[in-house]
Amino acid sequence: MEKEKTVFGRIYDVVRSIPKGRVATYGQVAAMAGNPRWARVVGYALHCNPEPGVIPCHRVVNRDGRVSAAFAFGGENAQILLLRQEGIAVGDDGVVDLSCYRWYPEIV
Repeated sequence: MEKEKTVFGRIYDVVRSIPKGRVATYGQVAAMAGNPRWARVVGYALHCNPEPGVIPCHRVVNRDGRVSAAFAFGGENAQILLLRQEGIAVGDDGVVDLSCYRWYPEIV
């Protein structure tokens, strides 16, 4: 019998699936993990990311496309740098244009 994943485990699975060069919002990750009301829980989970190089938490932004001022692994400047290294344009105001870079997974 397969062990059921924790809420954080489900969140990490979603975040791992965000492709390079794309972003998702906290609410989008929450909904895909099983509950659209978990946006804050997504933030908590990403703040204690156990595998920063594997779980790309830098690809998660708020509903307006803004990077996190509390990015756990070096602050918002580190998040901006990581996104730009993936080819994502981030404005000087720390905002990603969601109409260009938001990830829309294929529905199977």
